[in-house]
Amino acid sequence: MPEPAEVRLSPFAESLRRAIQRRGATLERLAEHLRGRGTPVSLATLSYWQSGRSQPERAVSLAALRNVERYLGLRGGELAGLLDAPRPRGRSAHRTPTAEPWSKMWPDARSRLRALDGMGPLDEARLTRLSIASRLAIGPDRTERHQWTRHILRAEEDGVSRMVLLFWADRDQPPPLLVPTRNLSVVTLNRDRDSGLAAAELRFPRPLARHETIIVEYEVEQVGRTPATVHERRARMPTRELLIEVTFDPAALPARCEQFSEIGGRHLVRPLVRDDSHTVHALGLDLGAGVFGIRWEW
Repeated sequence: MPEPAEVRLSPFAESLRRAIQRRGATLERLAEHLRGRGTPVSLATLSYWQSGRSQPERAVSLAALRNVERYLGLRGGELAGLLDAPRPRGRSAHRTPTAEPWSKMWPDARSRLRALDGMGPLDEARLTRLSIASRLAIGPDRTERHQWTRHILRAEEDGVSRMVLLFWADRDQPPPLLVPTRNLSVVTLNRDRDSGLAAAELRFPRPLARHETIIVEYEVEQVGRTPATVHERRARMPTRELLIEVTFDPAALPARCEQFSEIGGRHLVRPLVRDDSHTVHALGLDLGAGVFGIRWEW
């Protein structure tokens, strides 16, 4: 008889299994530890987690996962950062937004973990992205100078108090300066030097109530030497409205610009024309998870 096909574990399941082996622990001891910390998880559930049959998704499970990380000697968020988007559940399944796998949005899992070190679960599904507007200014030397972004968000549960951003930064330059300008404060800002991937944990002024909306704004200043050629948003969760603008210095105008998107397996491209202020924009409505942006050639 042929050998059974090898089951490929998810990054979360594989990392959990290896951490348990390194610690010399058993699932029984881990379950006992979690009971002692007030976050009990059954042996069957722990077995499902390490075999890839399920993953922690609910708030109580994510709280237990933080104690799992501590017990196994891992950094806070090291396992949580590997979780895929929550699966649809029950009667609300048809309304639950679908999310792209982490590997599509940010392919390098190690870089993502280093950038997200210590930030805990991202809780993306707890916030609906009603509107995002982002404006990038390009200087006379063709490099990024300034980026302004506004989010209009709605909490889907009581107690949502934070958001986490992932973005690329120039590997060879000092870390970007992120300045919250409305309803945000910076908790943590990390950058993985090998890849340039940066992550920022941002806190709201207070926890939001279910269905409460909030407008947040921030600016990013970068000192770059490499000419910029793209301004894009990568999102694992859907967005109702996404507006992206790029303004060019009159001394550095591109040869051509185009809007592009990679959403739901479809790749779309269309040309853009600069207006009188040397600006191009792209507007997306009811976008699924994926990539949407503007790129140009010099």
